[in-house]
Amino acid sequence: MACSSCQSLPYCLPSSRVHSESFEAIVKSSRLHRSAPRSSTPAGTWLRLDVHPVTGDIVFDMVGDLYCLPADAYPSAARADLTRARPVLLGIPHDSDPHFSPEGDKLVFRSDAELGVENIWVMEWRGCEDMDVRSDRATGALLQAMETKLYDDELLASRVKESADARTRRLLREAHRVTNETFRWVSDARFHPSGSKIVATKWYTSRRSLGAGEGWEYSVPGSNAQIEVGTGTRLVGRTLPRGWGPERYGDQQIGPEQFIWSGNDTLIYSKNVGDTDGSFSYSKDVHAGVYAIFSTNLTSSRTTTLVDAFPGGASRPELSRDRRTLAFVRRVRDKEALVLKDLETGTLHYVWHGLTYDLGVISAPMGTYPSFAFTPADDAIIIWAAGQIYHVPLTTNAFGEKIAGGTPSVVPFIAHIEKRLAETARAHTDLTALETADKQRVYAFSELRVDTLGERAVFQGAGATYLQHVGDGAPHAVRVPALHPTAPYYSPSFVVNAEELVLHARWSDTNFTSLELANTSSGTAYELTGLPRGRYYAPVLCECSGAHRQLAFLKTGGDYLTGDVVATASAGLYLAKLMLPSNGDSGNTIAVQNVHFVPSEINPDEPLRTKIRFVERATKLLVQAPTRAFVIDLAAGPNEDGDYSHKTLAAGRMSTELAVVPEGSGTLTAGKAAFVDFYHVYVVPGVKENEPVWSKPGNATSGLVRLSLDGGHDITWSRDGKKLFWFLGPFLHYAEVTELSACSSAIKHDPQTFGISCTKHITNFQQVVVEYPSDVARLKKEAAAVRSMSGDAEALANADFFVIANATLLTMGTGDLNSDLLHDAILVTRGGEIEAIVGAQDGVIPYGASVLDAQGGFIVPGFIDVHAHWNGFETTHPARSWEMETFLAYGVTTLHNPSADNVLAFAERFRVERGQLVGPRIFQTGNIIYGAGGDVHQDIVDMDEARSALIRIKAEGGPASFSYKNYNLPSRASRQRLLLAARGLNMLCVPEGGMNMEWDLTYIVDGMTTIEHPLPVPELYDDVLTLYASSGTGSTPTHIVNYGGTMGEQFIWAKEDIPNDPKLRRFTRHDVLEGLSETTARPILSYQLFNTSISTAKMVRKGLRAHIGAHGEAPLGFNYHAEMFFTKQGGLSNYEVIRAATLDAAVTLGIDSALGSLTPGKLADFVVYPPGVNLLEDDISRTRDIQYVARGGRVWDAKTMVEVWPVKGRHEELPPLNPE
Repeated sequence: MACSSCQSLPYCLPSSRVHSESFEAIVKSSRLHRSAPRSSTPAGTWLRLDVHPVTGDIVFDMVGDLYCLPADAYPSAARADLTRARPVLLGIPHDSDPHFSPEGDKLVFRSDAELGVENIWVMEWRGCEDMDVRSDRATGALLQAMETKLYDDELLASRVKESADARTRRLLREAHRVTNETFRWVSDARFHPSGSKIVATKWYTSRRSLGAGEGWEYSVPGSNAQIEVGTGTRLVGRTLPRGWGPERYGDQQIGPEQFIWSGNDTLIYSKNVGDTDGSFSYSKDVHAGVYAIFSTNLTSSRTTTLVDAFPGGASRPELSRDRRTLAFVRRVRDKEALVLKDLETGTLHYVWHGLTYDLGVISAPMGTYPSFAFTPADDAIIIWAAGQIYHVPLTTNAFGEKIAGGTPSVVPFIAHIEKRLAETARAHTDLTALETADKQRVYAFSELRVDTLGERAVFQGAGATYLQHVGDGAPHAVRVPALHPTAPYYSPSFVVNAEELVLHARWSDTNFTSLELANTSSGTAYELTGLPRGRYYAPVLCECSGAHRQLAFLKTGGDYLTGDVVATASAGLYLAKLMLPSNGDSGNTIAVQNVHFVPSEINPDEPLRTKIRFVERATKLLVQAPTRAFVIDLAAGPNEDGDYSHKTLAAGRMSTELAVVPEGSGTLTAGKAAFVDFYHVYVVPGVKENEPVWSKPGNATSGLVRLSLDGGHDITWSRDGKKLFWFLGPFLHYAEVTELSACSSAIKHDPQTFGISCTKHITNFQQVVVEYPSDVARLKKEAAAVRSMSGDAEALANADFFVIANATLLTMGTGDLNSDLLHDAILVTRGGEIEAIVGAQDGVIPYGASVLDAQGGFIVPGFIDVHAHWNGFETTHPARSWEMETFLAYGVTTLHNPSADNVLAFAERFRVERGQLVGPRIFQTGNIIYGAGGDVHQDIVDMDEARSALIRIKAEGGPASFSYKNYNLPSRASRQRLLLAARGLNMLCVPEGGMNMEWDLTYIVDGMTTIEHPLPVPELYDDVLTLYASSGTGSTPTHIVNYGGTMGEQFIWAKEDIPNDPKLRRFTRHDVLEGLSETTARPILSYQLFNTSISTAKMVRKGLRAHIGAHGEAPLGFNYHAEMFFTKQGGLSNYEVIRAATLDAAVTLGIDSALGSLTPGKLADFVVYPPGVNLLEDDISRTRDIQYVARGGRVWDAKTMVEVWPVKGRHEELPPLNPE
């Protein structure tokens, strides 16, 4: 593939970062018995195959390469010798789904070669022996191409642009494309009987990234033909649920797939009929049936159901050579059956119950079962099952129907597999230095507002409000004066015509919102009294003169963190009146009067992105929501229905923020509009209310100008409309819009990036510095304060020592049980770090230290949840988090969220660190880099876009930002660009393939740090086991939401009394628990997570690092230990499971210098168990029987989350979550 600085080609594997892994996968002859151990070594995972229509040769895929077995590999059922599988296609491209043409002279297959998106390719077929790329029979140009293959691959891996000669040689070795899809990938191609065209499944995504199939026809071109982008014809589309109109066609997540031809104008295919509402669902009942098989005649457009879904489903249709017999797979009780249906008589014959379970319960673009085929004489079926290729003999009964003809036998073969693996992406963070510093910085800011002339800005930074002067040389930001500085503050705004005043909100977990007015010149602050109890946001005062002012604010209802029990009524817009204080006023309160609700079209559920301000003094209110800016005419009053007039000024098609400059008097218009679209900041000189602004090239709004180089958020105009401001991390950006005229030519001639090459030079920025005392600094101060009361100077000097004596330590420091298990040990911590570990006979406890007797109980490092989701960071108000306390109460001291928010989730981290929340230390990926629709979609078409995508994340988290997640990004080229950019930014990649086996395998080969969630095929065999374990890529299998069957959470809900668990009821919303009261019994074999656990254990024994990630499934914390239980079931020891939860997780995340083991110099994160809990020998579920938990040296009682040290007895009250 041509590679120019890794921008045009998906296969950019730097030569210094590439290693090869080779191994042999062996399949020997044996009979398959589900209940008995197999004597053979199953070798291949999910091998899709076809049989040559004339010779009977077998072509199949294995871990992204194509192989061929000659027909003489299977003539004898008793054959014991091994046939060498001949490689047909090898190399960096991922190739799969091979199928022969009707005459057997061509082979069609799927590949991500050249474009990086999976397309359909075709190549001439010359027979197994002649197609062998390692053969010594090649001659002429083919011989030269084979001889230079290694050299060409080395150049490619070194990022040398491919020459024309090299491309010619590659095409000789490989093939040419049939399709030219640049975004919608294509799979499972089958030749038309004429051999001149194919049908394939084209996959469509909506806002959700799971593909919905459609049947598309493509002509087979000549080798030099130019193929237009998107060429092809839809043959079978998606059907819509009842009640849906055509405008919702793109939202349909279910479609037909697995197409085969039956004659010249008829298609047979399968489709998920279990999901009937247009949305894919998990954990479906496979026995009730999910897939059915249909036939559509293209001439008459008539569709017939060939095989119903009930019982057990019906998928992966294949047709006999004489077209009389339809073969398919279905679940039958606890087995998977190969079924034949005679299309003349309609009779079903179950010919073999030895198949691997199909994947009809998930979204499976790699097929619900691997493709299989009839032999040329229709006397057998060649099919993959349980890691092996089987020959299933058939015969014909008296009615002419095909039936079982004998015992299936293995086709024994050996395959030499060699893969070029990129070095795994790693990042290393000096977390100890960061966490133990006296001060830490806030990097993520929000709620930006500026004054009239754009000379000062106010904003929120991690639960406090700040004032920043604008311009070069401006001093650091300062706190807005507040009556209760330790309380959380948010939502600030300037008071127009009295801009030394700032109005902002204060949060209390018991009393909810109070409003304060602060004088930034004098430092005085006033509380607004007379407001009822409620959750308030976005308070503003009218743009009037004098002391009499109108107040407007938004009231929100209940939410996830503060509950839905107290003060939830009448959410929306409120107005009130107040009098500004004069300089001579005494006291610190201001009375608010005439508080009343105003009906409006404001959505109270999205206040974080909604800005309000008065215009024309107090007569109108400008509302700037994410996709609509409108004016409410307050002066006109309500109509006879009580409603106020609303006038739209501007709209956005998919914008996440919208800000306008109102112009005119009386009837207002939007003179200028700024908006955030796909993370970037844009401005439009003039907009029309009925033409939503939009930034996609080709359809962008006329006159569009891009201002942000790498992105931005929290856009706001100065009141005079001359300057636009926004944040990106700790950098406040602003631009004088009058200066944009200097870039008019660049803007006009740049339809892709809208003049950014010029506008980046007129954008100003300054760094905002906000610091707070670190938790370790506060811990030392609090410990000293406790000891200072004794008046003992020596004890005071050792006040920050905390010692646990008489402990059984499982240090996890070496990864070896014998070395890590210490009896009668003393754990010494000081100032949030582990100071020493000594034996009882050697230990001298420092005078003045606080001491805890563990009474022989186990102590392990704090648990790390590598894949944790939660919701609270999106809450409007800065409340305390029951989620965070729950995680910590269950021993999880570190969280890594692989799908959160660039700004809000990092803000939550900083609030934990500054002491506003009690919880684990938080790391997260920010917003996912998403391949499907919606406002988080990103294409990553070049390296500039790749770097910007990662900089947006890195900027908001600072040193605590070290990971990103590409989620179902269809282009392998895009994924590799991100990897290349990440290596320069000290970031690691934690991708998700969304049940796409092909993508998961390329993640491994390309060097991604982990794969989040399991591979969609639960039972893995030697090829994938070896590849995965040897690669350096880690695994977070999340059994709790496992693919392939019923999710593990349902197992837990059924086995545990979740709603009545006392600890859960203490920390968790009761409605969440009560929603898990009833469960449905599922047979144990429906839980394919146990096969995933077995596969994971096998890979761990081969060197894989596995991790514990509970996906944030309810109940939080509790399910982390359930995930440990599931991980144990595959055969790992308790010690190995705990290692996955601690050291291996820390190593993978690059924070093992500070976390993951009980080692002197590391942070003091640990979990203490009561005596009687044997973590090594007891049921692994006892890991949740925790006595104490410590994070950074601070210790809590895990049952109550009351602080034990240094401030004994401290526990802040949470919001009123529950009615009882």
